[in-house]
Amino acid sequence: MCIRDSSQGVQLAANQAVAKYWATRYDWRRFESKINALPQFTTEIDGLGIHFIHVRSKHKDALPLLLTHGWPGSIIEFIDAIGPLTDPTRFGGKASDAFHVVIPSIPGYGFSEQPDELGWGAARVATAWGTLMSRLGYTKWVAQGGDVGAAVTDTLARLATPGLAGIHMNLFVFALAGVPVPQDTAEEKAAYAALQDFQKTGSAYTQEQGWRPETIGYALSDSPAALAAWMLDHDTDSYTKIAKAFTGGSATGNLTRDHVLDNISLYWLTNTGVSGSRIYWESNHPAAGGDGSLPPITVPVGFSAFPGELFQAPKSWISAYYPTVNYYNQPAAGGHFAAWEEPELFATEMRAAFRAVR
Repeated sequence: MCIRDSSQGVQLAANQAVAKYWATRYDWRRFESKINALPQFTTEIDGLGIHFIHVRSKHKDALPLLLTHGWPGSIIEFIDAIGPLTDPTRFGGKASDAFHVVIPSIPGYGFSEQPDELGWGAARVATAWGTLMSRLGYTKWVAQGGDVGAAVTDTLARLATPGLAGIHMNLFVFALAGVPVPQDTAEEKAAYAALQDFQKTGSAYTQEQGWRPETIGYALSDSPAALAAWMLDHDTDSYTKIAKAFTGGSATGNLTRDHVLDNISLYWLTNTGVSGSRIYWESNHPAAGGDGSLPPITVPVGFSAFPGELFQAPKSWISAYYPTVNYYNQPAAGGHFAAWEEPELFATEMRAAFRAVR
């Protein structure tokens, strides 16, 4: 039987189109040249080799910005935002909006080493990021993240990481964890309904990776087509956009066929399908070294509610959970992979969100 919608997951036609393009037209060397043109480094932190991109702006008084990716993303999410962030005068911004950019790969992802022990949850990653920024000589900096990166960014602030002056997120991860949220207005009720719908129909990957990452990992390590299907089945908005790009439609923003396969190829070539999943397991097992309760945040918090996100987080939700919020906006475009899909719009959000903390 041919399923004509995505109610049961990634459709056959979409995954066949991905596999065909990957096998016959995709050029990894193109991406290899692109990433090798960027300043990349490795350093050992807490026993692991950490890979990161570090691009310094030419503009005086640029603000250091740490960007943390999530799953099924990677450093690739942020690469095309580097130009607008570090050199805003080329992209409609002001020199005073410039950032130095640091983009590390979470342990178990990309070119960072894979942990061989338990305990690499958001808190340990955040602690490593604090060490990295200190090692780079930054005494005042800001941080941003979505997806898993939002949890790491939130934790950076709760740990009162030295030098951290403010944070920004584009996913309210704690609503997914069940924190109470206001449900009084029509906007809040609609957002809560969307949240419930995602948890019921779109979060199968969180259950599998949160409890049995090894099981799905055999497929992710053995078959590139299986890896592609698993990574595509993240959320309805991004899947619809990516499937359209591969099955004859036009790309949405920066989510082109080549860019999508850059990311999937990075997972395949580094064999990180399993290791990238384990941070979900860590979040479900605090006794094994994961994250427990942490103190409240005292630094300024910014939040951008992109329209294609898993669910919309109204300002009332963010204000209730983050009393120090000083920036909230609902951009006109973008989804869960906001920096990847709309790099210039993402950079505009970063400029606005962190202007007050410079």
